[in-house]
Amino acid sequence: MSKLTREEAQALIQEVLEVYPEKAKKDRAKHLMVNDTSLESSKKCITSNRKSLPGVMTMRGCAYAGSKGVVWGPIKDMISISHGPIGCGQYSRAGRRAYYVGTTGVDTFGDMCFTSDFQEKDIVFGGDKKLTKLMAEIEMLFPLNKGISVQSECPIGLIGDDIEAVSKKVAAEISKPVVPVRCEGFRGVSQSLGHHIANDSVRDWILSNRDGQAFEKTPYDVAILGDYNIGGDAWASRILLEEMGLRVVAQWSGDGTLAEMENTPNVKLNLLHCYRSMNYIARHMEEKYGIPWMEYNFFGPTKIAESLRAIAAHFDDKIKEGAERVIEKYTPIMNAVIAKYKPRLQGKKVMLYIGGLRPRHTIGAYEDLGMEVIGAGYEFAHNDDYDRTIKEMKDATLIYDDATGHELDEFVKALKPDLVGSGIKEKYVYHKMGVPFRQMHSWDYSGPYHGYDGFAIFARDMDMTVNNPCWNMLKAPWLKQDAAALQQAA
Repeated sequence: MSKLTREEAQALIQEVLEVYPEKAKKDRAKHLMVNDTSLESSKKCITSNRKSLPGVMTMRGCAYAGSKGVVWGPIKDMISISHGPIGCGQYSRAGRRAYYVGTTGVDTFGDMCFTSDFQEKDIVFGGDKKLTKLMAEIEMLFPLNKGISVQSECPIGLIGDDIEAVSKKVAAEISKPVVPVRCEGFRGVSQSLGHHIANDSVRDWILSNRDGQAFEKTPYDVAILGDYNIGGDAWASRILLEEMGLRVVAQWSGDGTLAEMENTPNVKLNLLHCYRSMNYIARHMEEKYGIPWMEYNFFGPTKIAESLRAIAAHFDDKIKEGAERVIEKYTPIMNAVIAKYKPRLQGKKVMLYIGGLRPRHTIGAYEDLGMEVIGAGYEFAHNDDYDRTIKEMKDATLIYDDATGHELDEFVKALKPDLVGSGIKEKYVYHKMGVPFRQMHSWDYSGPYHGYDGFAIFARDMDMTVNNPCWNMLKAPWLKQDAAALQQAA
């Protein structure tokens, strides 16, 4: 069974919920829905951005992960200190494959781990002095850094270290920005609040640093926000924007710099790729600087063409003609890619459970290859994410929020998708089940997937995964046990 009627999909949800105690069942039912494309709002159909139930496994990260791992960590010429015990900093080090240009340890620092390495005595006596000493060492050892961010881990909020006072003091001494970020992991319900906290720290400590300074503007200045350059995504996107005649003044966080962040208030349009992580700062710049913003989607040729035309609509005929020129240039190339891979992927069913923008943005790319997304969900979405997703998904497909391991496993067993796209925590479970799987947080160490260049790689990777003969050689351990039991009984 892979394609359900509305009634069958609702019955599947009810069946999957039966394993829970009554209170948990009632709560989890609010996070699962059968898609209805006629809906304008998801609020009455699915609940999101709520705390996960204690004892029910969740795939989410924390506020620290949202700030350090997503927003601040990829700013290549600033040093992000993981202020607290070693674990969080080491675990998050270089985890996103956010590519950058530069020399690590000299003028770029994204792959390095800087931590105050809290011990028991620091919990008792506080870490302010240790943090001050650490920043002095950083300035001595890495003098080409352009600034520092202090990413607070959980103990910092619990013991009350005054990272704001320390940051102000050190910033005055070294004449560089030092940004305190109150992103302790226990804050909020997921990494989503970490995005918001990080955006607010950019607003309060960075964005106005060059207000009033001279900047040589053009009518075609834009900024790319919320592209983390996984596998080179931002570079593949930037090529298209520049080919159509725009000037990309800034891109952040992927391959981003402090100067680009500070210059962003001078652009004519903010282009937002990951809505969930950067809409806060885009809204602030619209309010303070009058800069409009728009969400765009560079996954797959259909969505790329739609987005290029939507971007061009904000500018004059020169840019509109440039957009059409770019689309015309790449269309034959994309047609060749589709002609090669679509016959091998036509009709294949996909289930997605990812973070950020991917559960809705990648749907068009799969459809360009003749594939069908039969289930999609987010780890840390808000209802405005689901409002957008409803229109991208087909009717009577499954939508799930903060799904548990049990729910995902049962949906996969019932729907039998040809491909599951999710994160590293789920990857090896589905490998053991013999289900084709792509790690869609970091493109399974491939990429880029954005832009026309990226689509060719995306198509190759999906074919390589779905049609790999290895899956026929794998059998879930519990199925092996069942087979052994049947043989013994016989």
